[in-house]
Amino acid sequence: MASDLEDRVRAAIRDKLLTMKIPEKENDFLPSSCCLLEKQRELSEVEKTFTATKEEFQKKMEYLQQRRQKLGHKEGQLKQAILKFDKFLKENDAKRKRAMQKAEQEKKQLAQKDVEAERLKAEITRLMARKTKLQQRLEAHKPFSEYLQRVLEKMEQFQEISELIDRFQALMATQVNLVRREQLAREAVEEERRCLQCYLDDSSNRVMQQNNLVAELRGRLEQTLAKVLELESNWICIQNTAAGKTLELGQVKLAALNLFQMVAKHRKLPMNVSKEDTEAQLDAVQLCIEDLTTILADFCKAEPTQQPPQPEKKTPSQASTSASRSQLQTRTQSLHSK
Repeated sequence: MASDLEDRVRAAIRDKLLTMKIPEKENDFLPSSCCLLEKQRELSEVEKTFTATKEEFQKKMEYLQQRRQKLGHKEGQLKQAILKFDKFLKENDAKRKRAMQKAEQEKKQLAQKDVEAERLKAEITRLMARKTKLQQRLEAHKPFSEYLQRVLEKMEQFQEISELIDRFQALMATQVNLVRREQLAREAVEEERRCLQCYLDDSSNRVMQQNNLVAELRGRLEQTLAKVLELESNWICIQNTAAGKTLELGQVKLAALNLFQMVAKHRKLPMNVSKEDTEAQLDAVQLCIEDLTTILADFCKAEPTQQPPQPEKKTPSQASTSASRSQLQTRTQSLHSK
């Protein structure tokens, strides 16, 4: 039972030591007033822990003293029992051995408690040194507390220093948030700037491509215009040639029509030939010329025989008429073919 009680005491002391909050390294980024208040709170907690540990240690020492007295009393009773009941102890030697083992274990536990007490003393010494250090730091930060108190007296909107510190922390958090938002906005602006630069590069490449295409099309247009000018010049030449040929054809047709009219009037032929049928007109003129040539030949044969026969020759009129007719037919065919 005593061993169980000591185990519970040891577990309670271990839990106390584990749950003790030892101040960590000071955060250099916090304001001095915050550090001062934090150190005051830590100092009060250390003092409370130290007081509770000291009281608990005294209670444990009293309990151990009582336990030691009880053990001495039990040891005396055990010696008397050994003297009076030697035979009974021999019969119950096994029980005695177990009791001795238990006593040895309790002695070991007592030694462990002594070691634990020494360790707690060392821990108390360390905590006292920590307390002294914190007190020194508290004294060093005392001007900041006084400064905050003076600021609080001048500002009516705050009633306590904690409210002022909370306001300061809120402003610091707001500043951090604004800095973060500014950073995000700058990153967004840089991203948009990169997109704009990419768009400008792409647009410049497109403009260069379009300029190259325009230059190519302009070259093709100039070539086409030159070819059109050449074709127009050829067309004008063709039109001029066609006009000359048309005029010449009109003159030939008019001459053929005049000859046909003269022949028809001379021979009193019907004027049933179309004015556009130049070949029929020339055929009629040719028939008239052949008739006149035959008549002229017959007239020459009917002249006196004293004259020596002369070789038959075509008359100039017949030759010229035949030549002119053939020339007219040739020119007419060439003009029609053109």
